[in-house]
Amino acid sequence: MKTKNGRVYIVGAGPGDPELISVKGLKALKKADCVLYDFLSSPELLKYANPRAEKICVGKKDGLHLKEQDEINKLLYKKALQYKNVVRLKGGDPFIFSRGYEEARYLSNKGIGYEVIPGITSAIAGPESYGIPLTIKNRISSVAILTGRKKDINAPIDAPDCATLVYLMGVRNIKNIVKALRKSKRSEDTPCAFIEKATNKDSRIVRGTISNIEDNVKKFNVKPPAVLIVGEVVKNGHKS
Repeated sequence: MKTKNGRVYIVGAGPGDPELISVKGLKALKKADCVLYDFLSSPELLKYANPRAEKICVGKKDGLHLKEQDEINKLLYKKALQYKNVVRLKGGDPFIFSRGYEEARYLSNKGIGYEVIPGITSAIAGPESYGIPLTIKNRISSVAILTGRKKDINAPIDAPDCATLVYLMGVRNIKNIVKALRKSKRSEDTPCAFIEKATNKDSRIVRGTISNIEDNVKKFNVKPPAVLIVGEVVKNGHKS
């Protein structure tokens, strides 16, 4: 399919710390003629954007959408016809529980050239920022990254047979996550931890077990965005 003049870079901005964006992502941002960015991509990154670039917040975060996905898709197409280089700046990684794939597919169907520039997901960066490994050689060899929230609020949450489980978007659905963990026959003493605002300066960790993590979310007023880690790996770590 013949592509039109504009090119869209779907860039993962990383989990929060602006220094965790890739060199390639930063280069794309610096040469962009237009940037469409989310709430979760660090505002500091916009300082590195071409000062003449048009900057549009299409903010999406838990419970608040400035623009629906269909609108964002159409806007990307429109700006790709208007400009040579367009950046879609997305928090974390654009293909991990994000709508980056839908945006890429829409652009492809419209004949717009695009490139996906991966980002560091909070599912990995969050635990690592507190010294928690998701795997440990010869001891813990499996990990699953899961959504803690589904479109149908009554849909069951997944809790597969993996040594380490990492849930994104799970704060407000912690009750159903705990229910799924119990149904999977995991011990009530299985360690858990929520990492709030991973890699940001005001990040914090709230630890617990399956037996009390739901209560701890309320007790310590855990707010999204936060990553939940479940498994023996939570016993590791160096920050509190």
